[in-house]
Amino acid sequence: MSEALPSSAKIGVIGAGTMGSGIAHVAARAGHEVHLFDASIDAIERGRQAIARDLAFLVGKGRLSEDDAQATLSRVHAAERLSDTRDASLIVEAISEERGAKNELFSLLETMVRPECILATNTSSISITELAQPLQYPGRLVGMHFFNPAPRMPLVEVIAGVTTDPAAFDCVYQTARAWGKTPVRARSIPGFIVNRVARPFYGEALRVLQEQAADAATLDALVRECGGFPMGPFELIDLIGLDVNLAVTGSVFEATAFDRRYAPSLIQQELVRAGRLGRKTGQGFHRHGDNAPPPRPKAEAPCTPAEIVRAVGDLGPARDLLERLRSGGVYVEARGGNAPGYLAMDTARLMLSDGRTATQRSAEEGIPNLVLMDLALDYARASRVAVAPADQCDPQALERVVGALQSAGFLVSRLDDVAGLLVLRTVAMLANEAADLVAHGVAVAADIDIAMRLGVSYPKGPLAWADEIGPGLLARVLDNLRAHYGEERYRVSPALQRRRWSGTHFHE
Repeated sequence: MSEALPSSAKIGVIGAGTMGSGIAHVAARAGHEVHLFDASIDAIERGRQAIARDLAFLVGKGRLSEDDAQATLSRVHAAERLSDTRDASLIVEAISEERGAKNELFSLLETMVRPECILATNTSSISITELAQPLQYPGRLVGMHFFNPAPRMPLVEVIAGVTTDPAAFDCVYQTARAWGKTPVRARSIPGFIVNRVARPFYGEALRVLQEQAADAATLDALVRECGGFPMGPFELIDLIGLDVNLAVTGSVFEATAFDRRYAPSLIQQELVRAGRLGRKTGQGFHRHGDNAPPPRPKAEAPCTPAEIVRAVGDLGPARDLLERLRSGGVYVEARGGNAPGYLAMDTARLMLSDGRTATQRSAEEGIPNLVLMDLALDYARASRVAVAPADQCDPQALERVVGALQSAGFLVSRLDDVAGLLVLRTVAMLANEAADLVAHGVAVAADIDIAMRLGVSYPKGPLAWADEIGPGLLARVLDNLRAHYGEERYRVSPALQRRRWSGTHFHE
């Protein structure tokens, strides 16, 4: 295996914007002389000023000495000409996300640098194989995808194209580690790891919104307060920019031969056409600005709880709910068993969703007063939970369920009867997407989970989550979603199917 570049090796960074200056900061902190080039001299100076501000912030927080900060900044040199990078051992490109511009740059660099110089691209979506194809030495090109802000975000996706030299790939991987980053290995596919696996986080919420199961504020609150994610999908899209998020989705959709799993949302397209791009325009799914009212998620008014709750069978991921109900003053009788379980509350039954609608399941299982509950990251700590009653459910029966959950300390948000509710179908699709990367040899399970936790701050890696919930349950949820919608979008990954029938896990 190749070793990391020594700190004596020179590094070139092309592009002095937010990402380029951040990458230059990281390399300089690791002891390298860095030559920062941009077509605009002013941009280089702004980039050095951004590095100086970041270093001053670290000094102010006591994380870096003043001497180390000055030494780091002194190692970042303004490259007035592209040829000033010719002695570099590694050149990292961080220019605009345009295939033609990147191809032109790399072809020009090849005429200047040494044959052993590694060329790396910080692209977040363009095929490494395609960028390497025109080069005289295509094996030297490696994907080195940092996350913004590069000095603070620990993750680096290291991506190999079809022609990437394994030695160059390993050198970039080890160099990223020497720079204090957590690198993960991936093969070049549309979206790589993070942007590929994350598509359902947005896509499923957009579908639930389109079916009018709840408003955006309530769905965001459920993903945060029930699912444990740091941000809801709509507030995150508003932060990223609806146009930027839509462009990434469209790019993956096109690059996967228009696989319907990645089809852009009609709602999102309409908002982009209306110029509602999120925070940068003052309105997206939410309103923004000093005078904008904060989003107000909906929750049910206080209800009278069921006096007795009977737990029957195996509640699976919802087992911790029993102790929480008891702590809230609800009398709970528990009857064990291996069959899928439920909570009997007066005439109602509360069950974890399995991907069917409550109305369908009520009819098929002969349970008129059926209420389904969404998945929670941790039922012992979640502050909110979603429920959806069957159309056949008596309103008073629903009130007893809502009241019991309120007694346990939950805010209860009622969704219209949508298949798979929200958190459950989102987690199922995230795990399924991640499983496909394993099945296709794109990355190993451990690297996928690391990438999703460090790159987008998911509360669990999707495959670790699948192991905890059970691959069988998630596969059944996806089967039911596929039957409900009649779409290939919810096809089960071969890797998830295999673990469903073998009873094995992704992390063993």
